[in-house]
Amino acid sequence: MQKNSSTRRHFLKAASMAAGATALAGCSGILPGRGPLPSLYRLSPKSTFREDLPRVDWQLVLEATSANASLNTTKIALQRDPIKLEYYANAGWIDKAPSMVQTLLVESFENTDKIISVGREAIGLRSDFILKTELREFQTVYPDGKPEALVTITAKIVQMPRRVIIGSRSFEQRVPAEADNLDAIVRAMDDALGKTMRQLVEWTLTTANSKYRG
Repeated sequence: MQKNSSTRRHFLKAASMAAGATALAGCSGILPGRGPLPSLYRLSPKSTFREDLPRVDWQLVLEATSANASLNTTKIALQRDPIKLEYYANAGWIDKAPSMVQTLLVESFENTDKIISVGREAIGLRSDFILKTELREFQTVYPDGKPEALVTITAKIVQMPRRVIIGSRSFEQRVPAEADNLDAIVRAMDDALGKTMRQLVEWTLTTANSKYRG
């Protein structure tokens, strides 16, 4: 009986210590099996454009930007090997990359002050033109062992209501990062995306306007 009583006291003591450890883990703010919350990054719309852009009175709708599964994520991608895509740990975009790019494109068109109406397809806006975009590249690459932001977007302008493609083009920018750390890399991505969006917006306005008959 004495041995069983001693064993029981030892078990109760161990259980009490385990309960205390669990309570401390709960107070730490980190759940068991989970790490700290990731750092979230956002990019900015383009706000400066060439001065000779035409002022247009037609309406533009942007379809949802598409991307392959490797880029259709909130994860920030990097590519050190031509056949392998990786992601930075404990960091991400504020939205899935294609959705974030579509939002920034809408804002960039608005920032031109040259178009009377532009919006996402989801809002049901009547359109004279539809812009279809695909995010082909949106990652950090290391061509010479140093980080470089790479952004490639393809675009097609569809004239409504005939649904005829009146223009198709690919836009690409590469911007070296000042350092091999995430903050510097995100700044390079912001620069690369901004330059890409500026070219895309200016091309869309001039190309569509040349085909518009009112």
